[in-house]
Amino acid sequence: MRKRYLPALVALAAIAALAAGPSAQAHSAKAHAPKDHASPGAWTVVATGLDNPRGLTVAKNGDIWVAEAGRGGNGPCQPGEGGGPPSCFGTSGAFTLIHDGVQKRVVTGLPSFGDQGTGDGAIGPSDIIITGRNLKATIGGGGGAAERADLAQHADPAALLFDTMLNIDPWSGRFKVFADLAAYETANNPDKGEIDSDAYGLAKRHGNYLLADAAGNDVLRVRHKTGHISTLTVFPNVPNVPAPAPPNGPGGTVDMQAVPTTMAVRDDDSHVYVGQLTGFPFPLTGASVWSVAPNGDRTQFATGFTNIIDIAFGKHGYLYVLEIAHNGLLSGDPEGALIKVSPDGKTQTPVASTGLVNPTGVAIARDGTVYVTNYGTSAGKGTVLSLGKV
Repeated sequence: MRKRYLPALVALAAIAALAAGPSAQAHSAKAHAPKDHASPGAWTVVATGLDNPRGLTVAKNGDIWVAEAGRGGNGPCQPGEGGGPPSCFGTSGAFTLIHDGVQKRVVTGLPSFGDQGTGDGAIGPSDIIITGRNLKATIGGGGGAAERADLAQHADPAALLFDTMLNIDPWSGRFKVFADLAAYETANNPDKGEIDSDAYGLAKRHGNYLLADAAGNDVLRVRHKTGHISTLTVFPNVPNVPAPAPPNGPGGTVDMQAVPTTMAVRDDDSHVYVGQLTGFPFPLTGASVWSVAPNGDRTQFATGFTNIIDIAFGKHGYLYVLEIAHNGLLSGDPEGALIKVSPDGKTQTPVASTGLVNPTGVAIARDGTVYVTNYGTSAGKGTVLSLGKV
């Protein structure tokens, strides 16, 4: 398994925080009281003490499910990125239920890689959606099937759950593998680049499932009865993107990967909407939301974002776009942003930024309440915020 600089999703936020040094840590410590731009009303904290919380979903009855990437464990460890601490394997990944204000880890013992000592910047459970009586969820990772199998042999069989899609019984917490994304990437390699899978965002459309593979740079279709995987669309690299000069980068230009992280659907449209993080050098305003047709054709729906980590549709067709780092992952500034986009994609309205510290997930309840996972790359500090009806 790898926690790679390009495009390993969560490692990027950890690298940015490390690069910023004490000033970034002080900024994070002060950002406890979220403050909005659009005056949605008082924000409330509905869950605390989460380990690297990522995607979340809200059930019809108001229950909230959260993916926790965990805090790694005692090893094996692999070298850290950008001079950071080693990243160590453990089984601290989980899915948490928040019911009537009470939070409980219902599914536990899932694989996780987290920074040695702190558990920050973990890779593990990534997203979760409700599918009738069951849940579907993703566990991210990196690399391919052979790399995963080698880790499982030397660590714990739970490592075989990296880069899979799970079917979860919410009542018992029992689960089974529904689709194996690492195996599909190894066998097919849709983008014809390095064998590398990072199962991340999930959506459901016309009874089937759609999955954003952040490292594979593609969107996959998963059949709802069989778990059979096929490729819906592949995002090409963007050539000749200026790179930072040494020591922060190689200088010159690079081919930037798309790194799709998230998807959302709306009732009046057969398309799926895909948000991209972008790969190195993570240019400011270089990320877009794409509209992908059922045949895989892509058109740009809205652009000018930076490092999109999640999107969700709210009432009246408005799209909420969450940036994990509003000033870019190389800036060292952990402040994120939530932006409201008009149904035609042409108008963007800032909703919140101050107080959002590497936010990683956004979900909209049936009544229009917006929820965000905050401190999404921190172990033990993660929270779920209710922003009210914005």
